[in-house]
Amino acid sequence: MSGPFNLPALLPIGMLFLSNIFMTFAWYGHLKHKTTSIVIAIIASWGIAFFEYCLAVPANRIGSAHYSTAQLKTMQEVITLVVFVGFSVFWLKESVTFNQIIGFALIALGASFIFRS
Repeated sequence: MSGPFNLPALLPIGMLFLSNIFMTFAWYGHLKHKTTSIVIAIIASWGIAFFEYCLAVPANRIGSAHYSTAQLKTMQEVITLVVFVGFSVFWLKESVTFNQIIGFALIALGASFIFRS
């Protein structure tokens, strides 16, 4: 099936979203528990990152049939920002500032050029 709901083309995007959730927790989740030993934080982060890789690697493999490598990387970066904003607000209880929104929007605008013919 082609068009806006092409499942094989959408599957890698969904997988990249899930992988980013895992990776964001691996990289930043420990900041909510700063009294925990850094060694424990590293080991826990490695464990969480394993699941990120289990999603990101096949997402890129599947996605390479539909997107260029530059497009896959660009999607990854924009998805990372979207996930990070949600993570910051809901897990770390941080506010998102107007300047951050503008900065992220400019990054997304720049990323849109990767998808132009």
